[in-house]
Amino acid sequence: MSKTAKVLLIAALIPIFWVEAYAQKERVTLTLQDAISEAQDQSPAAMSARLSFLQSYWQYRSYKAQFLPSLNLVANLGNYNRSLMALQDPQTGEINYVTNDNLNNRLSLSVDQNIPLTGGTVSLFTSLHRLDQFSPKDILTFNSQPINITLSQPLNAYNRLKWEKRTEPQKYEKAKREYLELVEGIGVTVADLYFQIVSLQKTIDLKTKNIENSELLYAIALERFKLGTENKNNLMQMEVRILNQKLELNDSRTNLETMLLKFRSFLGYNDNVDLILKDTDIVPSISIDPEDVYQRAKENSSYIMNQEILITEAQQDVAKNKANSGIQATLSAQFGLTQKGDNLSTAFRNPMDQEIVSLGLRMPIVDWGLGKGKVKMARSREELVRSNAEQAVRDFKQDIYIKVARFNNQRIQCEISAKADSLAGLRYENARERFRNGTITVTDLNNAQTEKDEAALRYLKDLGNYWNYFYTIRKLALYDYITNKKLGADYEKIIDNQKF
Repeated sequence: MSKTAKVLLIAALIPIFWVEAYAQKERVTLTLQDAISEAQDQSPAAMSARLSFLQSYWQYRSYKAQFLPSLNLVANLGNYNRSLMALQDPQTGEINYVTNDNLNNRLSLSVDQNIPLTGGTVSLFTSLHRLDQFSPKDILTFNSQPINITLSQPLNAYNRLKWEKRTEPQKYEKAKREYLELVEGIGVTVADLYFQIVSLQKTIDLKTKNIENSELLYAIALERFKLGTENKNNLMQMEVRILNQKLELNDSRTNLETMLLKFRSFLGYNDNVDLILKDTDIVPSISIDPEDVYQRAKENSSYIMNQEILITEAQQDVAKNKANSGIQATLSAQFGLTQKGDNLSTAFRNPMDQEIVSLGLRMPIVDWGLGKGKVKMARSREELVRSNAEQAVRDFKQDIYIKVARFNNQRIQCEISAKADSLAGLRYENARERFRNGTITVTDLNNAQTEKDEAALRYLKDLGNYWNYFYTIRKLALYDYITNKKLGADYEKIIDNQKF
């Protein structure tokens, strides 16, 4: 086969390959609720929400682990030391240097437990120490501590664990609510993108039909012009309108392709999926009580929970500064058994008991009001946080009332715009017939067509606003007012399905 023939064959096969590749695309038809469900399950935004929740979960797990006993092994092996040591004769004061040549090995096993109520720590441990002395004499010594109990208890000190028992469960609960709100936020975004696409689809449909009607009416006007019953200006006006409609149609198609790509990416679909969105004109006949939304938001919203956390942290800061500005004491106590010997058996034979008790104190004598000033500053911050939190809650309530009022009004808006859409369509049909009969001008026909298109798109816009308001209220209250169910999630499943 010649080179030219090969080129012609490849050129002939390219359209076939292109058609086959396009035909292999999976066509997915989605309603608004289908799109939201898909996005909340598989979209990158949903994955990000799950990862954010898992991060908070592991932080909470780390916090809870502090209240469980920990088992620790400490080893210091192969510690060889060969050096000169200075020794002073207690009678003459003469200093002599002697050779120190030894090998140290130490092994200990302990169980440590924090005490959340008091902020102390109790430990149970056992240890074994082997000392090989090579110089000046070759001596082997074992020192054992079969069992020891130690207690370290701060007195009148800031108890971190006590405060974390209040703040960490709050933070974890906030993380759960934030996850639900992120998921519901996906619904708001999907509703917005969905109706943008549906509006563009409707725009393309309207403009396509308008071009067909305009070309048909242009042909009628052209015949009238030939008969002398239509002036040239009207004819040119119609021709310009057709050209503008074609330009607008091309722009709308480009915008639609762009929005579909964006929407497909947001939902988490690959390039082999061709999305088909169904028009939706369902408007549930529901009315929502703003006070009910506010009360549910107080119970379920992360925003309210965050204000509570801020107040608790401010109180924690006051307690910390008060504790650090006064007398600080630490009680340390140890009880156990110990013995030494030149072999393992003698090192554990007839162990002697040992008791150690100490009390450490730290008390500021003169700090020039530094500690008192820090406490007053912390209390001032607490009052400021309380005041800001109260104002934030009032603003939050006002925002809810406004959004609910808009939602309740939007259902009426949808009913009115639906009637306007129907009437505008009938008016245009009437105007088109009258233009055919020659009883109205081109300008009157164009006005009727413009009003028809605007009414159709206004209806879709009102539908989009309705569902945007609805899913926004769902996000605020974490409650579905159509099914009358509280929103939730299977957190255990999210934790079990993590990929790391």
